[in-house]
This record gives sequence, C-alpha cells and structure tokens, in this order.
Amino acid sequence: MTILFGAFLLTLLVITAVAIVRTKNLFVAVMLLGIFSLLIAANFFLLDAADVALTEAAVGAGISTVLFLGALALTSEHERVATRHRGLSVAVVVCATLVVLYATFDKPTFGDPNAPVHQHVTPWYLANERQFIDIPNVVTAILGSFRGYDTLGEVFVVFTAGIGVLFLLSARPGRKTTRRETENDDSAIGLRENLIPRVVARLLVPFILLFGLYVQFHGEYGPGGGFQAGALIAAALILYALVEGEARTLEVLPRNALIALTAAGALLYGSVGLAGMLLGSEFLNYSVLAAEPVSGQQIGIILIEAGVGMTVTGVLLLIFHAFAARDQV
Repeated sequence: MTILFGAFLLTLLVITAVAIVRTKNLFVAVMLLGIFSLLIAANFFLLDAADVALTEAAVGAGISTVLFLGALALTSEHERVATRHRGLSVAVVVCATLVVLYATFDKPTFGDPNAPVHQHVTPWYLANERQFIDIPNVVTAILGSFRGYDTLGEVFVVFTAGIGVLFLLSARPGRKTTRRETENDDSAIGLRENLIPRVVARLLVPFILLFGLYVQFHGEYGPGGGFQAGALIAAALILYALVEGEARTLEVLPRNALIALTAAGALLYGSVGLAGMLLGSEFLNYSVLAAEPVSGQQIGIILIEAGVGMTVTGVLLLIFHAFAARDQV
C-alpha cells in the first residue's frame, strides 16, 4: 500500500512539475510550486524523514510561496516571450537530465543495509548515542552534538543569507506609522476586509505558534528542532501579517527586535561552544556543562536548538518584511 501511495505521489509530482514549466501565468506557477512542496513533504514522510518533511511543508509550501508572491507583485504577472536561444536552453536541460539519470544508476538500492552511508559512522552513532547523549531522537543527537560543527555552519549560512537578501532588497525602515494611519491606509491592512481568511487565520495562528513551540522543545523526543520550529513560528507571524497587516506584526516584533533575535540566536550557539572551552573541554563539547556528562549534553542541545530557532525565525521574518516594505512597480 505504501509503495502504491508513493508511486501515486511521484506521478503527481511529475504532473505538477510539467504544469509549472508549461504555464505562462506566473501566479499559477507560484501556486503550483506550493503544491509541489506539499507533495515533496508527503514523500519525505513516507521515507521516514519527518524532520525534513516539517521544514519542507513550512518553508516550501508556506513561507516560500508568500515570498514568491511578494516578488511577483514587483514584476509582471505573465512570463516574457521566449528568447531566440530556446534550443540552447532545451539542450542544457536535456544534458543535465541525462547526467542526473546516469548518476542514479550508481546509487544503492533504497533501504540497502550495505549502502556506504550505513557502513561509515552511522553504526557508531547508533551504538554510542545512548551512552553519550541518551535522548530518544537520534537525529537531533547527531545534528546537535556529534555533528555540531556542521549545524553551526548551517546557522551562520542562514544568518549570512539573510544579510545578503536584505542588502539586495535595500530594505530600510521607513517612518514610524501610527495606528490611526495604519487603519486608514488600505495598503497596510492585508486581507483584513476578507472575512473568511481573517477568521480562519485567527483560529490557526495560535495553534501554529503552539505547535512551533512544541516542535522547538520536543525535538529531543520526536521529529523537530530549531530549524523546523523557527520556520513554523515565522509562518504563523507571516500569516498574521497577511490578514491583519504588516504594521500590526511589527508592533509585536519590530525590525530592530528581529535583527537582535537573529544575531542573538547565532551568538547563543557560538557561546555554548565557547563555554565548553572555558570549562576545560573542546569547542561544542557540552559534557562539561553539568556534573553528569549526559546531562551536560542534553542541556547543550536544548540551548543550541534554541539559538537555531531564534536565528531562523528572525531571518525569515526579516526577509518577509523586506519584501513587504518595497514599493510596487
């Protein structure tokens, strides 16, 4: 049954991808991209990659769709006329497809226990995780502790990407808008005049925020962690901004607070690593954070996951507000 459902989802993915390429209406393409992301998330769930599926659903289907729509508001709704080099474009796509197909022939069979990835460090992680860290979610243990350097790099990649996007969009905080001006400004009210989206969003936002906090602080016991929680919390606040207006959201979390939140998350992660050095151990070794090494590991993972969630939330919201602050052309 699982195989049939997986084949059905893959068929829908192909159909959706072809529709995205063929459509001339960019708004339709954006909506189809959101559907494509949801289908990908469902496939990740079938592959038991629940952590990745949560991120894909929140970022791919939620936040990315909003950002695409924001970019679309600054451009034309329809695709430009095809260029004269269409034959060259088709040739590049065909060559890239052939290379990818050729590469797949050398891949191991799905679930093969003798695959290289299962013969390297994975057995050691599984055999020693309970002794050194002892949390139910082995994925969080690996990403937060055993591969803490990798995750730290990912956090700073997100941080740097956010700075780069803000520079590209040249977003500058405008003059402070009063509540009376906001209420009289149709450009700042989002979907406030649409009753059904407003009512549904008001019902969903608290539950999305609650689920985001659950994912943040339950990542040691089930799917989740800082990346997924940050994306969910940012998606909830973006939804609130869409139905109540950007100014209302900035009253809750001003831009300066978001900048501080973004930087504080990265600094928190790095500070946990430096604390290990000050206590006589290696960088990002959490064992010395408590009298019991296992408890120290668990405390360190909670702290660095909080830092990840803070940075991801801040970056995604800053990018959204940067799009929203630009004038339409």
